[in-house]
Amino acid sequence: MSFDIFLQYLLNGLMLGVIYAIVAVGFTLYFGVLDVIKFSHGDILMVGAFAGLTTYIGIAGTFKSPWLQLLVLVVISLSVAAFLGAIIARYLILPLQKAPPINTLLVTLMLGLALRESVRLFYPNGSNPKPFPRLLPGDGINLGDFTLRTDSLILLTTGIITIVAVQGLITRSKIGLAIRAVAQDSETARIMGINFRQIVLITFMLGSALAALAGLMNGLYYNEINFNMGLLLGVIGFSAAVVGGLGNFYGAIVGGFLFAALQTIGAVLLPALLPDVPSAYKDVFAFTMIIIIMGLKPTGLISEKSSERV
Repeated sequence: MSFDIFLQYLLNGLMLGVIYAIVAVGFTLYFGVLDVIKFSHGDILMVGAFAGLTTYIGIAGTFKSPWLQLLVLVVISLSVAAFLGAIIARYLILPLQKAPPINTLLVTLMLGLALRESVRLFYPNGSNPKPFPRLLPGDGINLGDFTLRTDSLILLTTGIITIVAVQGLITRSKIGLAIRAVAQDSETARIMGINFRQIVLITFMLGSALAALAGLMNGLYYNEINFNMGLLLGVIGFSAAVVGGLGNFYGAIVGGFLFAALQTIGAVLLPALLPDVPSAYKDVFAFTMIIIIMGLKPTGLISEKSSERV
């Protein structure tokens, strides 16, 4: 393999890792605060991406600057997802707080299916993939035969800054302290005067906004979205959160980059070792390796006992 191809695979792996880590952090926030596995998380990601596309269609004739278009698109997309997350928490998650966990799992699973099918049926030509606008610079930095695309660099930097910002919010702010207190012991947190319902709403708004950002990043990177995109990204994000240590912030990040690394390795190794097997089987390879890792490390790579939840 030439060095420029290696760099391209490395960049792709890092981009996927950032997106997966952001999705996995959302799962970790939900589980850490309320012991909830929200299986509609991937479909919130999809709704956020389609909200961004719809916003672009609506403002393209009004705002000519791509940067201004991108800013409006991001703000509205994240706001829609955060509002939807708050609605889900208020009217679905909190009422089922004392119900068996399987009830919440099934409700969020059905909600995700409803969101997915609603976009497919009611969005214009919703069954077909949609081209996503190219709003980031298309030039690049030449490094020999390898070209580092400016848009990829911007997206990668944005993803890393987002992860660091969320980590800072969780560990260094009053809201973060309240979230960690509720995650550690919700009953004690209530006795200490923390508004449990408010913290749950904020957590679901934050997690849903992160999902929308991941959806926008995916659309901007591949310049395409579809109604089914949240299904695979949701499963991958959940797998990353579990293999990293469900409920652990750093575990979610490690799991996201690990899954992306396994996909990249699969894309390289499978065609080399098995010429008849296309690189599209990289997902099969990655999930197989995750299953093996989980068999060897059932509590996750960073288990909850050795570090703080959320």
